[in-house]
Amino acid sequence: MCYHNSIAVEPIKLEKRYDAHLEEGESFSPIFHASGFSFPQWPVITVDKPDTIQLFNWGLIPHWTKTREDGLDFRKNTLNAVSETAFEKPSFKYSIKQKRCLIPSTGFFEWQDYNKKKYPYFITLKEQKIFSMAGLYQNWTDKETGEVFNTFSILTTKANPLMERVHNLKKRMPVILNPANEKDWILPALKDEDYQGVFLPFNEDLMHAHTISKLITSRVENPNVPEVQEEFIYEELDPA
Repeated sequence: MCYHNSIAVEPIKLEKRYDAHLEEGESFSPIFHASGFSFPQWPVITVDKPDTIQLFNWGLIPHWTKTREDGLDFRKNTLNAVSETAFEKPSFKYSIKQKRCLIPSTGFFEWQDYNKKKYPYFITLKEQKIFSMAGLYQNWTDKETGEVFNTFSILTTKANPLMERVHNLKKRMPVILNPANEKDWILPALKDEDYQGVFLPFNEDLMHAHTISKLITSRVENPNVPEVQEEFIYEELDPA
């Protein structure tokens, strides 16, 4: 699955890439590594505001959630949405029809299992510094306080051959959109056949993966630094 991501660029570059402006009053700094389980704020472009970059929290709170406590507890289960079952799951079946978004990324992280040990990888696209993952979102309002929670989930699909070697236990990867038609994902309406084309695994020939150090899981050092993405060689591993 996709629980670790990066968007290591300044806002102005993101605005240029998507021909969209950052929502007034919002700002963010480059993110070299973030874990979904910290529910970070992330730039997204939505169906509702396709010309605006908004900051939403990772971890979707479904529209039917009754209380804030339930929502904050539930979001750890909605960091990802499995594309094959998203039309059926109560948490996602409304969003996938009505609330789709682009999730900008400059690379994501996964772990390979080898001799019962985990080795981290950083995965990027060769021809795109900034690329788009397909996402779902919700705007949930706490009825007691009126506070609005804007949240999202990353769609996943079966792994391509490269990601099968890297993410070799679960064999999943994020849904990565082709830049030529990524804006189609945030059109108000999509036909059923359009979804199936989106959910195909991305071309492995356009991707690159390399091992990184265990800094990403350090309990004493901050992993949100450029060094977390640097290549680190483990002699016991074959190249992915």
